[in-house]
Amino acid sequence: MKDSVSLRYHRNPRPGKLSIVASKPCETQDDLSLAYTPGVAEPCLAIKSEPATVFDYTFKGNAVAVVSDGTAVLGLGNIGAEAAMPVMEGKCVLFKRFADIDAIPLCLRNVYGADGRTDADKLIELVMALEPGFGGINLEDIGAPACFKVEQELKKRMGIPVFHDDQHGTAIISLAALLNAVKLTGKKLSDLQMVVNGAGAAGVACTRFYISAGVLPENIVVCDSKGVIRKDNARTAEKMELATERRLSTLAEAMRGADLFLGCSTGDCVTAEMVRSMAKDPVVFAMANPVPEIMPELAVQAGAKVVGTGRTDFANQINNVLGFPGIFRGALDCRAHDINEEMKLAASLALAEIACEEVPVALQEKLKTAYPADAAAGMFAGKNPLSFNYVIPKPFDPRVVPRVARKVAEAAMKSGMAAQKIEDLDKYEAALQERLGF
Repeated sequence: MKDSVSLRYHRNPRPGKLSIVASKPCETQDDLSLAYTPGVAEPCLAIKSEPATVFDYTFKGNAVAVVSDGTAVLGLGNIGAEAAMPVMEGKCVLFKRFADIDAIPLCLRNVYGADGRTDADKLIELVMALEPGFGGINLEDIGAPACFKVEQELKKRMGIPVFHDDQHGTAIISLAALLNAVKLTGKKLSDLQMVVNGAGAAGVACTRFYISAGVLPENIVVCDSKGVIRKDNARTAEKMELATERRLSTLAEAMRGADLFLGCSTGDCVTAEMVRSMAKDPVVFAMANPVPEIMPELAVQAGAKVVGTGRTDFANQINNVLGFPGIFRGALDCRAHDINEEMKLAASLALAEIACEEVPVALQEKLKTAYPADAAAGMFAGKNPLSFNYVIPKPFDPRVVPRVARKVAEAAMKSGMAAQKIEDLDKYEAALQERLGF
């Protein structure tokens, strides 16, 4: 393979993007006696006597395992565990950079069936064995439909948060953008006619989450690569759950009169004519990467009022990094047993409210450095900067992780999911801002 900037970045000056740094000194004989034998015996016995103190004496309370079997990696597909490692390392970098969480990439083999796809039961057994050493599990790039069973079973059988980011991250971030988009277009969630293209992990999770937020199931049409999913052609339990009874066949037919297009599929599958056939002031979230289902400028020319993509070079980037760092930060800090619907909705609401808040002058300077073109266009100005090109905050907005963590922890405590109470949420959010260098 030809050498490139990316390959050099990953290879030099040492292979990979991660290293392990000790959090305690180990420079003297006394340090050594505390770090290992004989001093290490004391916390071992304390944990044996009272298992919950593992959070006090080990890194478990700040540790997340990023687990993948490499069967559905980005747009690359089933490339295997080794080839998935750079992606999982990158996810761990984001955990550390944005939320100061120590994340470890764990790419697993020997969890495949004869067809080379995920054997859910094998993967479930392996991941369950990780619980003693980690405070949370982030499932990543696991193929559908096995990913649904894997997450559901792990959530039932493990006592720490389990979160499949390919499903729920996209759902949480895109709902936050939608909540602000409907404000701008004067529509209600319950009135939206919605079309989803893509019935994999993200498409199914988004649809379910939008229903829990107020979109009516009868107003939704879901398509896969073969067209509209109907009751008479659905091939999996997940697709049957979301199937329509409408006599529609193609994506183009489904989009006529729709208020919202949600793309979790492939690039260039939506035409300008399809967008023109939608209802007045439609919302188009074309989230396929690297090529969206329709390019933003083309969608706007065709009448779309709000357009979002997964790319950094367009407005309204629906990027999972807005969600998972703060979600896990809040879940770890209140020692949540899981990440439930209330916590996910709280994350969406937190993101939506940030985009409607006045940006302090000092923060505007930081955002100007990270997003000079957007700042020059006045995107962050005014008492309420919410606009058609700014329905969701930017990934480098330093308010994001502390606010999401606060709201997630609060929801966990209110819903009985937290094992540890955070007494003062204002102080907690402020402390996170300081801890994370904001």
